Amino acid sequence: MPQPVLTGGIPLAPLVRAVLDECRRLGSRQPVTSLLAETVQHGVRVADLFAELDAGSSRGTAMPREVLHRIADGARSVAEVDAMRVWRSTGLPEPLWNHQLRDESGEYIATPDAYFVDVEFAWEIDSYDFHFGKRQYAATLARNGRYAAAGIAVLQTLPSRLRSEPDQVAAELVSAFRAAKARRSRVA
Repeated sequence: MPQPVLTGGIPLAPLVRAVLDECRRLGSRQPVTSLLAETVQHGVRVADLFAELDAGSSRGTAMPREVLHRIADGARSVAEVDAMRVWRSTGLPEPLWNHQLRDESGEYIATPDAYFVDVEFAWEIDSYDFHFGKRQYAATLARNGRYAAAGIAVLQTLPSRLRSEPDQVAAELVSAFRAAKARRSRVA
């Protein structure tokens, strides 16, 4: 049993333990992924989450453990975990996940959800929530302009399609990858 954290004199479970206890109780992958991704985005180390899973009962840990492996691979959201699942079905090489891209002069280009280095191809999972408002839409267009200026091909996918049409998304990803590879061959 981990040492409690005192808040206002009240003993509480440490954050890592509380998060994993909740994950064990959740019945589906999406809320587990959301909770774990949010926890990591707010500074909790994946290694600490794994250590707590290893220290406690193994009951109810299969799903949190699988999700943590995806987060350790670079996923930072439910959509990115879904994207990794679709990507794994394609046979394409491993991309860099959430890797910051800069041009030769060090200027920021973007941080794509997935980037295939050898063919200069980015895959973005773009939701309405983060790209719909005027400011967000303008930022998305500016990002795509930076991709174009750097010669990077980009495929944009709605997160909902990763679950509703995974085979079609996988086919589009493979086709876009092949097109980027063919373009690089012509340039080289």
